[in-house]
Amino acid sequence: MDEQTQFDVVIIGAGPAGLTAAIYSSWVGLKTLGIDAGIAGGRAWLAPQIENFPGFENGIKGNELTEKMEKQATRFGATIKTSEEIVELHLHGEEKKVISRNNSFSAHAVIIATGTQKKKLHVLGEAEFFGKGISYCATCDGPFFRHAKILVIGNGEEAATEALFLADIAEKVTVVTQGKPLSVEGSLKEKLQGKTNIEIIDGQVTAILGKQTVNAIKIRRSDADSEEEKEVKGVFIALGGVPMTEIVKKAGLKTDSGGCITVDRMQRTNIEGVFAAGDCTCGGMQIVTAAGEGAMAAMKASAYIRRKK
Repeated sequence: MDEQTQFDVVIIGAGPAGLTAAIYSSWVGLKTLGIDAGIAGGRAWLAPQIENFPGFENGIKGNELTEKMEKQATRFGATIKTSEEIVELHLHGEEKKVISRNNSFSAHAVIIATGTQKKKLHVLGEAEFFGKGISYCATCDGPFFRHAKILVIGNGEEAATEALFLADIAEKVTVVTQGKPLSVEGSLKEKLQGKTNIEIIDGQVTAILGKQTVNAIKIRRSDADSEEEKEVKGVFIALGGVPMTEIVKKAGLKTDSGGCITVDRMQRTNIEGVFAAGDCTCGGMQIVTAAGEGAMAAMKASAYIRRKK
């Protein structure tokens, strides 16, 4: 087989887990390929500021952190391919096959680090106005809504972070918790409460309204029976993610009821020579835990490969 398509380890996904795995596997001398359907860094690349990653006392932008990871991996000899969508996996046997739309790769071991995809709201208008006032990425699309009234839907850290970013751009930001209490602690909560142009509503968005673009939403507050209409120009949905595991499930990997890949403490899956790390395993769901899992997966993949060789 062409040496350009044959590797010791193929890592599917180039977010923090995948890039850390690539750093470790290439550092120990394994011929390493990392593949991502999007950009290197994944969703972490979009984070405006990461405050809790060790070693950066003043925080670091997501794109800066993940670019450093990618450069470190390539310095050790890893190949990172982006915009390369995987369409099929053959994971049983000693030689694994990873098939993309453009290429077919083989490897002794595979590490799955596919992360998550954005959860949808599933209300009237969401599909119709996507890209016409609805976005799943504040750092990507927030500047289009400068000095406007904006809505953020969500109750966790992602929603709080996006609301804070948008508060510096918009006239007003309303956060609707979508039926759950706001679950934010520490300095993030203090920053959120300190912004005078952020309003938090305990309730649910029931519809997104507009003509060519979004101009309003319908909300049912938790303490009210009736709906109210609220004028907004932009809607940012920040409900977290769900594991991107359909292809790996088809390939025979075990997942739990939520679609999370099942792994042991060594990041091993139910198929010998296949490991998983990061948000697709639904562990800590943080950049630092994804990196730790990526390192563990690479170390155990290395031990597996050397034992087989």
